[in-house]
Amino acid sequence: MQKTPANSRQNIIGNGERITPSIFFNVKKASIYFYFSTTMYQSNYCKESNMIKLVLICFLYLVPFYSLANLVDTIQSIKPAIVGIGTYNALNSPRAQLKGTGFIIHHNLIVTNYHVVSDPLNEIEKERRVIFLGQGNQPKVINFTIAATDPTHDLAILKIEVSLTPQIKPLNLSTKAHKEGTEIAFTGYPLGAVLGLYPVTHRGIISAVTPVVTPAENSSQLSIAALSRLKNPFLTYQLDATAYPGNSGSPVYLQETGEVIAILNKVFVKESKESALTDPSGITYAIPVEYLNSLLKTL
Repeated sequence: MQKTPANSRQNIIGNGERITPSIFFNVKKASIYFYFSTTMYQSNYCKESNMIKLVLICFLYLVPFYSLANLVDTIQSIKPAIVGIGTYNALNSPRAQLKGTGFIIHHNLIVTNYHVVSDPLNEIEKERRVIFLGQGNQPKVINFTIAATDPTHDLAILKIEVSLTPQIKPLNLSTKAHKEGTEIAFTGYPLGAVLGLYPVTHRGIISAVTPVVTPAENSSQLSIAALSRLKNPFLTYQLDATAYPGNSGSPVYLQETGEVIAILNKVFVKESKESALTDPSGITYAIPVEYLNSLLKTL
């Protein structure tokens, strides 16, 4: 996961759920049951105007339940399309290393961050780039080639030669920009595969649409292209959800539909690199999917 310096104000917006004992929401049966006590029934709430107010209040209480119910179903549809991105070296111990997360958008195309696949391979030891498909301790290891890259927007499209099973549904990509307040989630492997491949989901909102600038560590990195980007930075989504290094390349999607709107690529670090794990800031950045759609047109 790339890091950004602590030069912007942290803006964390909490998400809470409210529960009222007078409302029961059965998601599985897609039915809503309202229970009114005898005292309420005998009160003035039975008047038409007050009944309208009561229905509106109940509706406001039901919105969080409906959103959470959809997210449960959305996660189940998203998880099969989440893959690990890494390397395999038969001479290493461990032989497989997870570098980040990716997601399937076509039967043989996978999306991740450019920085996840940009490190050179150890050709002497015949190290190879692979995806890890499946869950648990024995995922499938599949070779891939890099089909297209966009270093500026930290994107890479990978191609595999094998056909995936029909049970794995590619994720749908959004075709429009989204505004602050949009409820999102992202699924990936935040801490790698220490205990095996088990996708983890975080949720939050788009807290800002902000220009992105990656400062150079030294003057040798200040190329003409880099200076041009500093003058005209592109927009990125700032999220209020916590991410970790292994989340690089995770799809950011709408909670209700699962439609991918961005690719997670950075986390705000408050102090040192190590604090990304021990003391995460809760501020994450993601590349809008419009740049991915543009890269796909080059294939």
